[in-house]
Amino acid sequence: MRHNIVTVLGIIAVYAAFFATDVMGQETATVVEPSPQPFGEPDLDLGATGRWWDYVKSPGAISYVKHMGIDVPRDQTVAFALYTHDHGVLKLTAQLYPLKPGESSVVRLELCRNGVWTEAARKKVVYPGWTAHFRLEQWDANQTVPYRVCHGDNAFFEGKIRRDPTDKEEIVAAVMSCNGSHDVRENPNANTVASLKKLDPDVLFFVGDQHYRHSEHTAGWLNFGQDFREILRDRPVVAITDDHDVGHGNLWGEGGKKAHTSGASDGGYKLPPAYVNMVQRQQMWHLPDPFDATPIERGITVHYTRLRVGGVDFIILEDRKFKSGPAGKIPMFGGRPDHINTLDFDPKSIDLPGLKLLGDHQSEFLRKWSEDWTGAEIKAAVSQTAFCGAVHIHGSYQHYLRADLDCNGWPQGRRDDVLRQLRSVQAAHLCGDQHLAVVVKHGIDNNADGPYAFTGPALWNSIYRRWWKPRDEKPGDDPVKGSPLRWTGNYRDGLGNRIRMLAYANPPFARTLTRDQRADGFAIARFNKENRTITFECWPRQANVADGDKAQFPGWPITFPIADNDGRKPTGWLPQLNFETANPVVQVINETTGEILYCLRIQGKSFRPPVFGPGRYTVKAGNNKPENVILSGAIPK
Repeated sequence: MRHNIVTVLGIIAVYAAFFATDVMGQETATVVEPSPQPFGEPDLDLGATGRWWDYVKSPGAISYVKHMGIDVPRDQTVAFALYTHDHGVLKLTAQLYPLKPGESSVVRLELCRNGVWTEAARKKVVYPGWTAHFRLEQWDANQTVPYRVCHGDNAFFEGKIRRDPTDKEEIVAAVMSCNGSHDVRENPNANTVASLKKLDPDVLFFVGDQHYRHSEHTAGWLNFGQDFREILRDRPVVAITDDHDVGHGNLWGEGGKKAHTSGASDGGYKLPPAYVNMVQRQQMWHLPDPFDATPIERGITVHYTRLRVGGVDFIILEDRKFKSGPAGKIPMFGGRPDHINTLDFDPKSIDLPGLKLLGDHQSEFLRKWSEDWTGAEIKAAVSQTAFCGAVHIHGSYQHYLRADLDCNGWPQGRRDDVLRQLRSVQAAHLCGDQHLAVVVKHGIDNNADGPYAFTGPALWNSIYRRWWKPRDEKPGDDPVKGSPLRWTGNYRDGLGNRIRMLAYANPPFARTLTRDQRADGFAIARFNKENRTITFECWPRQANVADGDKAQFPGWPITFPIADNDGRKPTGWLPQLNFETANPVVQVINETTGEILYCLRIQGKSFRPPVFGPGRYTVKAGNNKPENVILSGAIPK
């Protein structure tokens, strides 16, 4: 029998108040027996709620939960920790294994300075989810500080809070997603972790689908943490939620409404807000504070934000949370509302007024981020999925789709709006989700006039494989010279979007594939501040990078100038600008249309602004933001 939702939310509030309160005195608080159904659903998170210790041993337990090892020795209750720090604020989430009655609900954060460990803060555990959250202000990011998370007398998790590497010439980011289901008694990611430790990235981006255990997020999340804890412990980590994290096959969040169709293609979330918020709290609480923390419909929390690492300013978008669902809004062109099988359909017929992609508030955040260069030398974007449909074959090597609306290539008009904003700051885009590694250069109005984008491979590609294979099996216009790949060059995706295909990592075309044929792995992006270049690397899961293996997927690495993220060709230039201080921010606005052509931190003390058509232009400038008008009504020559 299901609880009334109001009653359930009341129970959750009581437990949240008990577990989450700051602890100022002695460690006397203990965990009472938790609420058995904190989400109002009898079949969610059974391995970590209620009398979980009985469930995991019961004959009816899901086999995955049964073998997961949730009931750990009590000196191992701290599973792992995640942190970020940005402009003076450190945020850290400690993830615990489920606790038992009589055990302490208090978690301590200790820091080591000059060889001496001191307690920095205490927090109570938040149930459901078994997390403790720490926020320290006035954080000095110029030093590396060892930390440890402590529970009880004997359970610890140790790591290092890295200093912000502002003096490094090259900032390295690792990008991962789609950690497909595997036997929990093995760790197929062990080699990936060893490779990552060798490559030593400055920041880790897990961009969604950390597991595929739809109704057992805590168990799936703990399994993810078990696999990656040795690389999580000592560097900033971003682990954003995607569809499978919140129990969906595909997600069109549509501002938090409730979904009513089995596939949720009408838009919204299928599972209760309390469950969705638990997932988001576990994975994303430790991110820098959101631009606007106001929850969306039904109280679902938001986490879109920015993270600056070594002078690279990453905007972190929630591109699923606000996107419109296709069902009931656009014509059907196949057996599913989100799949288009008709070859001769008109893409404009589904790019309709009123459809959303990032949503109004997040779009406003993107605009403001593009004008604020505080602490930034380079800008980049991180989100769940690609702003195009760079896939032809889905699921099995015989299943050809014209278009899949699950990608951010739809709605096309909103896709173009986002890409124009990224282009205006020369920001490359990093994402996952598609299970097929590709590098494209987007086109908006013309071929390749937009930014570069790297969709990383699946970590463990056992769920849903995909292939890039044009139906006519011909290269596009202007194929990449010297590429080992057959199908590069300029194309239109199935939604009519312009893309320039630079590299793809197909699995073999076969009915069955061995583990080492699934084209899984991870992505690396190197941002070189000195040379003003970006390099994309794509590493197979089985590559022994730690032993010196340098064999990436064919077609990689790819290096390009940061300035090439704006592929427009200048038609004229405004008068040269000279500044008293080096490297100011310069913004150019078309006075007729109001469009911001670009907003960039220039190099040096002089700059002659390019423009891309006739008209009159306003130029603004400032140290970190374009605060002062320095030219008005300027006409290009």
